[in-house]
Amino acid sequence: MGREKIDETGKGNLILVNADHGYKGGKEGLVRFPGTKVFLKEEAAKWLKELLLTLPEGEIVLVSGYRSFKEQTEIFEDSVKENGMEFTKKYVAKPGCSEHQTGLAIDLGKKAEAIDFIRPAFPYEGVCQTFRERAADYGFIERYERDKEEITGISAEQWHFRYVGRPHGWIIKEKGLALEEYITYLRQFDDYKNPLHFRYFGNKYEIYFQSAEEEGFLPVEFHGGKFQEELKSGQLAGTLEGWRITISGNNVDGWIITKEKPDKESREETGRED
Repeated sequence: MGREKIDETGKGNLILVNADHGYKGGKEGLVRFPGTKVFLKEEAAKWLKELLLTLPEGEIVLVSGYRSFKEQTEIFEDSVKENGMEFTKKYVAKPGCSEHQTGLAIDLGKKAEAIDFIRPAFPYEGVCQTFRERAADYGFIERYERDKEEITGISAEQWHFRYVGRPHGWIIKEKGLALEEYITYLRQFDDYKNPLHFRYFGNKYEIYFQSAEEEGFLPVEFHGGKFQEELKSGQLAGTLEGWRITISGNNVDGWIITKEKPDKESREETGRED
């Protein structure tokens, strides 16, 4: 049986980057967010812009997006000097293990004369809370929540948001999972014949996990699919039998395949798992 070979799991919107799983990718696909000096992956920047357009203009400030390994090293070392190692380990990821190096993470702050670069204020009220409540609909999650500190290894950061894309942001929010838990959760859907079915905003989805153990091969169903070159996010995208398919590595042990197709029923029943 023919198979389509994909040999890298460290690229895509759903990569897990933490102290145990360092970032393997580069800085390709970055764009400057309009009116700022902040860079993000193009897809993340697009949906962040769309989300901010639903809120009062200028009330939320972009504090920090993409950081190179060098920049992260400088921030980490400066924080150790100014705040000590204990504080730094809580709020600053070690170089090579920061989500900011992916271009998929953004630190946000409420507009103020002075904004703390390491811990910007982003309260659970007002426009900041409205952003938080709408974030999942645009593919973003609050990455480091207080009740997930033991899982993420990072203290609560109400200002740090991570782009994972649609409908994954909504599923993560609905199920109350950290990204680490979501990666584990998806492993039970381990075959294209056994996907997670989900209806969301006018589309139906089939999502499943493909292990990288088999020499980095994807299922036979992708043979003959019309795939574009890699998206600027690092994902692959293509079409097959009416489905739009994206393939993202998880940066751990395989790929997450997301199939999407328009669906009239899901317009009325958004966020429903079959």
